[in-house]
Amino acid sequence: MRIKSTFASHKITALLACSVLLLSGCGKKEADNPAAAGAPPVFPVSTIKVEPAEARVYTTLPGRVAAIKDAEVRARVNGIIQSIEFEQGSVVKEGQLLFKIDPSTYQAAVNQAAAALEQAEANAKSARLLAKRYSTLVKSAAVSRQEYDNAVAQAAQAEAAISQAKAALDAAQINLGYTDVTSPIDGIIGEAFVTEGALVSAGTGTHLATVQQIDQVYVDFSQTTGELSNLRKALAEGQLKQTETGMAVVQLEMEDGSLYPENGKLLFTGVSVNPTTAQVTLRSIFPNPQHLLLPGMFTQVRLEQGVNPQALMVPNQALQRTPDGLVKLLLVKDDKVVSVAVQEGSSIDGKTIINKGLTPNDEVIVEGFQKAQPGGTVKPIPWKKASGEESVDSNKSAES
Repeated sequence: MRIKSTFASHKITALLACSVLLLSGCGKKEADNPAAAGAPPVFPVSTIKVEPAEARVYTTLPGRVAAIKDAEVRARVNGIIQSIEFEQGSVVKEGQLLFKIDPSTYQAAVNQAAAALEQAEANAKSARLLAKRYSTLVKSAAVSRQEYDNAVAQAAQAEAAISQAKAALDAAQINLGYTDVTSPIDGIIGEAFVTEGALVSAGTGTHLATVQQIDQVYVDFSQTTGELSNLRKALAEGQLKQTETGMAVVQLEMEDGSLYPENGKLLFTGVSVNPTTAQVTLRSIFPNPQHLLLPGMFTQVRLEQGVNPQALMVPNQALQRTPDGLVKLLLVKDDKVVSVAVQEGSSIDGKTIINKGLTPNDEVIVEGFQKAQPGGTVKPIPWKKASGEESVDSNKSAES
């Protein structure tokens, strides 16, 4: 009986020892895993520290392309189109024949005017000879002074008739010349708005075609008076400084988001304000050797306004836009997520200048937004855009 009791006591002791070991092991696991112990999880986020840097300030405005020269070719005489002498969409030179209008009636008018001139010259010759003869006879009283004066007047009227006949001939020749419709400028001609056999009118100025010169083009755009005032204020207060040249550089953004390869030049800023839109008109000129810019095309104009020597910039993907239109950034302060409202400025090369709401050395979250909730605890990791080895993909769950 004693042997049984000893064996039972040893068994109980062994069970107690195992329980102690199990409890100590569980406590260690809970200590190593805060989430298991009820502590909130810590998620990694990719961040950058904002440091002041010099940045060129741009404003982006909608613009429209216009040809340097835009010549509408119109009929200047009435008639039937005999032929079209150009290929639509081709390059034409100034003075090049474009349309041929039936010249028969105008040629007849020229011939008639030429004959009238010959008749006037013949009458004038006879009148001059008569006046010359009377000038001798009046001295010997062979003719009266009145007859002589009449002869001189008739000679003068004959000279005037010559001038009148010459003017009529010139007008007839001009109208005949208008039957050859030529290009008024060098440029590219578009479609023909009439065909052979069509009747055109000088009275209504029938539109035959359009020639445009687009080796250089204008780009017109508008800016609000408020934007101009803010720019002048920023320059006056030293927040911005003028560019090295002191002249505004104008760039164009193409439809694919790339920049047009040639920079433009600002020609003028309007001196009057549109009372309806409170905007002023600006015009720039761009070289267009490849004819990539076409008249009527809408584009985005990027106007350089100055240089901000202490700009605070963040990647565009760091901006958070709320349904009410506010722009926010998520910051990390003492490993806690803080949401701050900011005022964005110009955007260039994938970065946006923050005008208000950000201070130097603030740590901004760039990736990992899905797990970064305001007030939550996070583990900041430096953002590496190029390699992305240590950055956190915002489309993936940040779990370790």
